[in-house]
Amino acid sequence: MRYAHSEKAAELFSQGCNCAQAVFTAFCDVTGMDEELAKRLSSSFGGGMGRMREVCGACSGMFMVAGILYGQGTETDDMLKAAHYKRIQHLAEEFRREHETIICRDLLKGLAVTKGPVPEKRTGEYYKVRPCVRFVRTAAEILDRYLEENHPE
Repeated sequence: MRYAHSEKAAELFSQGCNCAQAVFTAFCDVTGMDEELAKRLSSSFGGGMGRMREVCGACSGMFMVAGILYGQGTETDDMLKAAHYKRIQHLAEEFRREHETIICRDLLKGLAVTKGPVPEKRTGEYYKVRPCVRFVRTAAEILDRYLEENHPE
């Protein structure tokens, strides 16, 4: 059964979750993680990692879900580690295909955004101009497709 993770992620984002929290928490039904714990764990990755505008938080959320479902824990086996990194690179490339980059500052190019620690107010205007909900949806859709094609054990 296919869940509407993209809708759940968009809903979480519209409720005030950051981009990483929205994607990561949307998949709690798959990861088995408690939603509050998921929000806390992913809270540092919003705004391109603490609003530093580095790797898009939606991608970070997607990668964290992949780590829970496919990661090997200690990763002492280099072949398993390489296979997992290949998986993450594939997910990143799928996101790039849609949006040309996985870097937050490049995704937000042309918008007046800051890198400071204070988050922007979530107003109606914010949601009108901010494209982040698209990135949240894309990351969730990519991950759903991946899960359908590569069932975790």
